Parts: sequence; C-alpha cells; structure tokens
Amino acid sequence: MVMMAALIFGFMWLRTPSAEEQAARKAEQEQAAKAEHEAAEKQAHEAVTVDSLSTAEIASVIPTIKQVGIADSTGAISYKVDGVDLMLNGDAVTGTVAAADTVVSYATLEHNDFTGLTIAQSKAAVANLRNAISSASRFQTFARYLSGEEKQVSLENELISVDFTSKGAQIARATLKDYINYLSPDSANVVAFGPYSHFNFAFNSSTQRFETDSFYFEPVIENDSTVLMRLDLGKGAEWGIRYTLPANSYVLTMEVVQKNMQEIIPSSVATIDFNVDQTLARNEEGRTFEQRNSALFYKFVGDSPDDLSAQGNDEENLNQSIKWIAFKNQFFSTIFIPRTSFATAKVQSKALDNDPYYVKYMKAETTMDFSSENQQPVVMDIFIGPNLYPLLSDLDDTLGADEDLELTRVIPLGWSIFRWISTLIIIPVFTFLNGFITNYGLIILLLTIFIKIILFPFTYKSFMSQAKMRVLQPDIKAINEKYPGQENAMKRQQKTMELYSRVGASPFSGCLPMLLQMPILVAMFWFFPSCIELRGESFLWAHNLAAPDYICTLPFTIPFYGNHVSLFCLMMTAVNIIYTRINMQNQPGGDAMPGMKWMMYLMPVMFLFFFNDYASGLSYYYFLSLLITITQTWVFRKCVNQDKVRQKMMENAKKPKKKGWLTRQMEAAQKQQQAAMRDMQKGKKR
Repeated sequence: MVMMAALIFGFMWLRTPSAEEQAARKAEQEQAAKAEHEAAEKQAHEAVTVDSLSTAEIASVIPTIKQVGIADSTGAISYKVDGVDLMLNGDAVTGTVAAADTVVSYATLEHNDFTGLTIAQSKAAVANLRNAISSASRFQTFARYLSGEEKQVSLENELISVDFTSKGAQIARATLKDYINYLSPDSANVVAFGPYSHFNFAFNSSTQRFETDSFYFEPVIENDSTVLMRLDLGKGAEWGIRYTLPANSYVLTMEVVQKNMQEIIPSSVATIDFNVDQTLARNEEGRTFEQRNSALFYKFVGDSPDDLSAQGNDEENLNQSIKWIAFKNQFFSTIFIPRTSFATAKVQSKALDNDPYYVKYMKAETTMDFSSENQQPVVMDIFIGPNLYPLLSDLDDTLGADEDLELTRVIPLGWSIFRWISTLIIIPVFTFLNGFITNYGLIILLLTIFIKIILFPFTYKSFMSQAKMRVLQPDIKAINEKYPGQENAMKRQQKTMELYSRVGASPFSGCLPMLLQMPILVAMFWFFPSCIELRGESFLWAHNLAAPDYICTLPFTIPFYGNHVSLFCLMMTAVNIIYTRINMQNQPGGDAMPGMKWMMYLMPVMFLFFFNDYASGLSYYYFLSLLITITQTWVFRKCVNQDKVRQKMMENAKKPKKKGWLTRQMEAAQKQQQAAMRDMQKGKKR
C-alpha cells in the first residue's frame, strides 16, 4: 500500500506543469474566450441587421418629421416622442434614440451600424424609432404631444386653490382654504380633488381613438382667472381645455375649445366620452359617519336626484340624460354639471373599509354630444367645495337655467317629511342665529329652546292627558273590582270606555302629541351630522361639534361601544334615564308594572352605545332637549292641581254628551263581542 501511494504521488509530481506552461495555457484560454465572445457579438449583430429598419422605414422618417414635428424660428423641425428626439434641418436628420440603458445617434439606425452595442441596446433603439414612426401614423399631429415635460399652473381665489397639470390637461389638486383636514398632523387644508383623482376626454378620428390623458398640453395663462391647456395640431387646427375660476366662487368652468378640427375629426363623430374617477380621502376624526355619508349622487334630467348605495359596493348603468354627477364626501363634494347633459353614464362606488386614509373609490364613465364643427362642443361647471346648504341652494338658482338642479339633495336630511322640517324650520333658524352669534354651543341652545317653544302646546297636551288618566285611577280600580275575572273582560272594557267618554278623557290622547313631536326629533338627528357649520367649532371640552367629543381612550374595546368615551353621550344617557323615571311616574299605573321597568330603561342604555361615535353636537342637543323636557314636566306638576282637574272632569261627566261616530262604532263592536262570548258560554254548558 505504501509503495502504491508513493508511485501515485510521484506520478502526479512529474505531471505538474511548470510556471511557463501554466501561463501559456491561461493565455490560450483567454484567447479562446475572446474568440467565442467576438463570434457571439458577430452573430448578434447579424441578427440585429436582419431585424433592422427597412429602406422604406428610413425613407419615411423625413416625411414623418415634416408632418407632425414642430418648427422653430430657424425653420428646423423637431419631433420628440417616447425616447426619440429628432431634428430636421433641410433634408438632414440628426438627433438621438433611446437604446435601453444608453442613447445612440440617428445615424446609427439610418446606416444599420450597431458596432459597440449589445443585442438589447440594438433591439431597443430599433423598436423606439419604429414606435415613433407608428405613433405619427396613428395619432397624426397629436403624436408630437405624446411626450414632453409635465408642467403645473395654478388658479386661485379667496376660497379655493386649483393646480392643473399639463399631462392630460386636468386638475392635479384642488385645495379648500377655509377648511382643515383633521387627520393631517400638520393641520393641512382639505384637498377636495386629488391627488388620487383623475379625469379625461376620449374621442375618435377616422383611424384612431384619442384620450387626452396621453398628451402633454401647452399651458397658456390668459389672465388671472383663466388658463388654457392647448394642443397646436398644425395648419390652423387647435384643440384644448380652458379653465376659468371666478373670484369668491367654488365653481370652476371647464370648456373644450377647438379650431379647424373637421379634417382630423370627421363630422360623423357625434359623441365624446368623459371619464372621471376619484378616491375620497378621509378628512374627519370619526370614520363611521364620514364613510356612511360618502356616496355618488346623480340627477336625471327632469327627475329628482338619486344615489348609489353608501353601504358596500354598488354600480348602475344610467341610460338616459343626466343633469349632474356628484362625488360626495361627508362635508365636501365635487359635482360635474354640464351646460347640456350627459347622454349616458356608467357609475360605480366601492367601499375602502380597510384603508385608514380613504373611504370610497368612485368612478363615472359618461358620453356627451360632440361636433368637430362646434368651437365649444363641451362646457361644464365643476363645483369643488363644502356641502353648505345655503351655498348649494344659491347654485340651484345661478347654474340651473332650465331646471332646478336640486344640488342640496347631496346633503342627507332624511325622508321627505324630515327634510321639509329641516329646510323650512331648522336650517333657516340656524342660519339666522348664525348671523348674530358666533358660539355654536349657544346657537344649539337657542335652537333647542325655539323648538321646545314650538312643541310646547303638544307637550302640555300630553302632560294633561297623563294627568287625567292618573286622577281616574280610583274609578278604573273600582270598575276592575266590580267586574273581576276573564269572563267580565269585555264588560270591564265597556265600562272603562264609558267612563272615558263621560269625563272627556282618552288613553290615546297623550300619544298623538308625542307622535307629532317625533318628526322634529328625527329631523334633528339627520341635521346635526350633516351640518358643516359645526365642523371645527369648539364648545366647552368638545373641540369639534361635528365629531365625537372623546375625553379618554380605554385600554380595551367594548363590543358595539368602542374604546373611546364621549362625555356628551354619557350626559345625554344619564338625563335620559332620569326622564324615563319621571315619565314612568307620570304614567297611570306606572308603579304597577315592575316587570316592564327594565324594558323602559333599556332604551337609554342602547342610546349610549348608539350615539358614542356620533357628532357631539347631536348628543349635546338631545341632552338639552331632555333637560328642558324634565324642567317642563316639573313646572307642570307644580302648576297643575290634580284635584281641580278631577273636579272639572266630573263636571264634564254631568253634561249630556253626543256620542261620536268612533264611540258608536267601538260600542257596537263591543256588543258584538259580548254576544259572541255569550254564545260560546252557552255552547260549553250544553
């Protein structure tokens, strides 16, 4: 074994090459690798040469530049698009073409000489020049605006600042100067449109579909309130979008302007598409109401406004004329109002439940009438501003030339009966008080007192009805004792109704005043969360009456309640429990129903969970309303003498009374029931 190992190692030592031999072998390997690389490069260039620009393509470059290029003062014509930058001087073409990670001269492609370029670079250069020639053929003179430098210009007035981008000639950002975004750490202003918002026009020529967001427009500032986004298409043809923002207005006017477009857009093209989508950003501290009150609204011509469902996702195909489309947040809206109408539209809304900064995504794809011969084929007013009822009501008059726009419908005020109460009573009084008082907590107090004065006759009527029923309790008890048992149930009811009829009392007379008060209470429920005037207004510890007045955050989450504590909600609940206790004492036989007490107290506790995430202004109003009602009840009990009430009722009982139709019908029904019961008893005895 040792001898074998010695022979092997000896053989390996003898076969080891010398240093000179190793250097020569390395040089041979490097030379072989270089030859292989040169062969691959040669093969690549041969492949590129096969796929290079044809003679016809090279010949079309000069006519293409002349057709779609832009001439300067020296007569030179430039054509820039998608990495291609060419210049035509006389009959000589110069310039560069992007080639992957580098650029090459136009001469490289003209002579098909790709020496020094990789396969990827050669292919990219050829593809880019081909695309430039193809774009010019498809887009005609529009092709010169397929690339360029994105520029921004702005228009602003006392209320709003609007930034426009030359890429697509659209609104890049619209900022409201008087309103703060309460989710922004630096207290930035509300951005009502943008940055995740977009719109464009789309129309057809005889060969191509043009979408305005593909082009780089040339911004022209015409004056302090007007900017024109312009495309010069040559031979006197122009197409553009003009924006005008008047002073002290939230309405931006957008006009499509064109000249000599008949040769580019044939007269057979009778429609133009307008597409807009917007991702609604959060602006409020409370997400619940902001998401619930964010929806896409629209109005058919000659009809009332409608909306997509605010809950979850929804979409509709609107196949008739539409007067306006609104992208509505809780307190702010962007409303597109064409001077004519949208012919058709497809609208959709998507809830962004898991996004901490956005609440809804909305989109509208519309079609409008169009003519290449009309110099202003589309004129549209765009409202970008707050959902302020007086403001939107004024716009109904100023913008609605042919019909009432009903823009105030974007403000959720409940069903028609509740909306009438809000628009005819609550909002006018609130606006009147706002003209004299700046403290909104005091305004809510005065508004509550005003409403209580209106409801005073109903409240007093309800209390007096309860008082009458209380003083009749001894008489009703006597009837129950005189006619005991289930077999005398109908007799007891008949005698009780006769008693009510004689003394002029009714167990239902207290319900009607309560029912008449309910529409106002419900109207206030809708009004406060939609009242933008309360937004950002502080009162006592509540720094924003349009948001919950959280005073602390719990280290845990209570189901259906959350982990925040609203103080006004707690106060409202406490006063509601006290009111329930007093109301039960006022009810006849209230103490005789111990099993029902827990149900009476359940409603205030439910309100605690229900209103904890609502606007503090609403909880404050209900707290004041209940407190005033308790005070009224205490005053009534002190001022109303129940002995005198009973004496008057007994005097009424002595007077002859004519039975009304309802009383006669009830008595007839009771007699029929008694007869039926007697027949049943006779049958059982048999």
